[in-house]
Amino acid sequence: MIDWEHVQDLRDEIGAEAFGEVVEMFLEEVDGEIDKLRALSDRSNLESQLHFLKGSALNLGFAAFSDLCHKGEMASAAGQQDSVDTNEVLTCYDASKSAFLAGLDRVIAA
Repeated sequence: MIDWEHVQDLRDEIGAEAFGEVVEMFLEEVDGEIDKLRALSDRSNLESQLHFLKGSALNLGFAAFSDLCHKGEMASAAGQQDSVDTNEVLTCYDASKSAFLAGLDRVIAA
């Protein structure tokens, strides 16, 4: 679900302090987009929403969530927005976020 090696590499690359700031910014931005997705009534922007979420997820190692966003993005690009299970996307994000936060102490302590 989480690519911990990528997370650790990011922390090592930017340092512990900057990593904490990146995590905070990521969660703030993505939670905002997730809130929009939860309230979604018009699927015309679904492709761009999923593209943003996919890229953000990749940056912080949310591998399963990123993959699911990519599939939804591709379906939306093909005009099949109605086939995208946004509840599955939301559930995957919630599970990924929980797993990430639960394992974050290991990365910070490293």
